[in-house]
Amino acid sequence: MKILGIIPSRYASTRFPGKPLVEIQGKSMIQRVYEQAKKASSLSEVLVATDDERISKHVIDFGGKVILTSSSHQSGTDRCAEVINKINDAYDVVINIQGDEPFINPEQINQLCACFDNQNTQIATLIKKITADELFNENKPKVIKSVDDFAIYFSRHPIPFFRGVEKENWLKEHTYYKHIGIYGYTTETLKKITQLPLSLLEKAEGLEQLRWLENGYKIKVAETNLEANSVDTPEDLKNF
Repeated sequence: MKILGIIPSRYASTRFPGKPLVEIQGKSMIQRVYEQAKKASSLSEVLVATDDERISKHVIDFGGKVILTSSSHQSGTDRCAEVINKINDAYDVVINIQGDEPFINPEQINQLCACFDNQNTQIATLIKKITADELFNENKPKVIKSVDDFAIYFSRHPIPFFRGVEKENWLKEHTYYKHIGIYGYTTETLKKITQLPLSLLEKAEGLEQLRWLENGYKIKVAETNLEANSVDTPEDLKNF
């Protein structure tokens, strides 16, 4: 199976412009993500997809592979689809690797790739048991899954709601999971889902994966014990 790892990377960011080029312990964030992704044994190739010449030049300078893409994309998924439509090589699966996790563990990438050993997997992502301080944080999307580990729904609100139980006791009643935002798709599925119009649930929650669920696509989930620490604002840099 040929698997391509793509790191979508854009210069413009509302909360942190130029984030991919910020230096973290002597290297840029995008270089750190790239080098971590290259350590994932399941990936056949890794490249950066960007709409910015500064990022493109920087990736080339540190010896990485890069493809320039449109600046009009609304999501990393759309950027990944453009790459697949541009390159000549044929890949079975694409892994969309977050460009703001400078120390992503390669084992998370390998775990996601392993989901495609199941031929029924169209899309895959990772989940992790949630902590008390994350349960009601709307920036930490939650997910509920079926007994065969396919996502049923994602929400910014804790799900399920426990009727008659005080909120501080919900974690005692149920195992809650948060979504780790790394995706994998078969190339055929990737091309199809990026042609779908925005859905009602997606608009309500601001979560693109709900568009896929609404249109009948199944999302395989795998539980990880590894944390994903991202850089969303300049203040987050002090965590690294």
